[in-house]
Amino acid sequence: MRRWPRVLASLASLGLAAWLVVALVPAVGGVAWSAVGARLRDVGVGTALWLTALWLAGLWAYTFVLTASLPGLRHTQAFGLNAAGSAVSNVLPFGGAVGVAVTAAMASSWGHSARAITTSAIVTGLWNAASRTALPLLALAVQGAVVLGDGVLAATVAAAVALAAAVAVLLRLRWLGRVLGGRATRFLLRLRRQTGHVIRQGWRRMTLGMLGYLLLQGVLLWWCLAAAGVHLGLGPTVAAFAVSRLLTLVVITPGGFGVSENGTIALLVGLGTPAAPAVAGVLLFAFYTYLVEIPLGGAVWLTWSARHARSG
Repeated sequence: MRRWPRVLASLASLGLAAWLVVALVPAVGGVAWSAVGARLRDVGVGTALWLTALWLAGLWAYTFVLTASLPGLRHTQAFGLNAAGSAVSNVLPFGGAVGVAVTAAMASSWGHSARAITTSAIVTGLWNAASRTALPLLALAVQGAVVLGDGVLAATVAAAVALAAAVAVLLRLRWLGRVLGGRATRFLLRLRRQTGHVIRQGWRRMTLGMLGYLLLQGVLLWWCLAAAGVHLGLGPTVAAFAVSRLLTLVVITPGGFGVSENGTIALLVGLGTPAAPAVAGVLLFAFYTYLVEIPLGGAVWLTWSARHARSG
């Protein structure tokens, strides 16, 4: 019986995401779908291939974050973990937890321990949250206060508070273990030691990998907008990218889909960007960073499942 509430919640969340895009995007952008479609049809095959290369390069850059957080993991395996986890997160509301379970199953089949996988999930979660929280501050530095509207400011503060709380819990694992009992204390203390070890050994590679990933995604956004007819300067591009990535933390829809796109469009239109190309460019970016990750991750998961079944 517990399955049906989860199914209904997933359908409701996906329905909300679809409504946010289909109904709200034209209202926020002040443009008809026909004008947006005309812009998207002008994107040539060569441009689409270039955008695909940028997207794949960004995913590969992120493998450095995963391999540094989970010693012994190969880059090809990290690529598959990221793809499979993202696919789940992009389909289910609060899908991050299910995505972690999927990646844990894959990583454990390659010989990684539960504690090492848990440590990797904690560390990469901290690095992701920190990077998305820092982006609006970077946008503020290069673009000015226009990016920090009420909604973006509230999201930034909420993300910063959640990040600080996560770090505080990590630092106070000994106290938490005492509350839960002796066995839990030993497990949590070992987890804290391993987390500290991974951070000390891998923080440079994780940071460089995250910076490379975000840079390539920012370039991908700029090219998606350019392909639709919008040519932004550095400041507006950073502002739009910061809003886009920060709002993916909003979990009322899978991967923040719909929320992120409307927020980014509202910012671009507010900066004076023509509506039709702005909407088309943002939706093209969403195609690469959200929609196409679902079949890619599904294919990776099915391939792994088939190999795992044969080896079992």
